[in-house]
Amino acid sequence: MSQHTRSPSTTAAQVTTISRTDRWQIYHRLQELRIPAWCPEDGSLWVEVDDAISAFLVRSTVQQFAASRRELLDWLERCWTLRV
Repeated sequence: MSQHTRSPSTTAAQVTTISRTDRWQIYHRLQELRIPAWCPEDGSLWVEVDDAISAFLVRSTVQQFAASRRELLDWLERCWTLRV
């Protein structure tokens, strides 16, 4: 089956809080990361997550598009604080 018409499996999650344009950009990035994802005709984005690394990569990719600049800065500052 094509990645665009694939039916969700039991390990798939739907990403719904982003715009249709961002979904395609996220979809293409996930394809680069070799994470199975597909966009059905309804405009949704489905992602198959099989392990913790994939989950982290999906979260990070979606966060780049869904989070505000302030949220991203706060997250970066927390990372630096935890590292020190």
